[in-house]
Amino acid sequence: MIKPLIQGLTLTLKHFLNPSKVVTMQYPDEKWTPYPRFRGLHELQRDEDGKEKCVACGLCSTVCPSECINLVGAEDKNGNRYAETYEIDMFRCIFCGYCEEVCPEEAIFLRQDYELATENVNDRIHNKEKLLVPLKKKSK
Repeated sequence: MIKPLIQGLTLTLKHFLNPSKVVTMQYPDEKWTPYPRFRGLHELQRDEDGKEKCVACGLCSTVCPSECINLVGAEDKNGNRYAETYEIDMFRCIFCGYCEEVCPEEAIFLRQDYELATENVNDRIHNKEKLLVPLKKKSK
């Protein structure tokens, strides 16, 4: 009974007196490099023409276990479907990646951005404008 206690205290004392490996990062000066399969902030993709890829099929909001995706679809004058409203409640999202896996158009992607803290509670809802990839400027 006393042997495990002494072993634990010895190990603690060893690391305390000889800190050969520092595991604490000095955030925000030092940034963590996420693992390749890390899932962070959502991003809505665009096609080659700059139009959003989402066709508002609703699979992402259906499969979401935390029900954080609000999607309202619409059609343009040519009959092409698009997401009129696409919102993600970041306070409810559990970053499971199901929305990314189920999307038939590969329109939603979970980036490796992990800095999601905000001081404003109204910033928790990410709308379509905030999630869409910015348009690339065409070079002349």
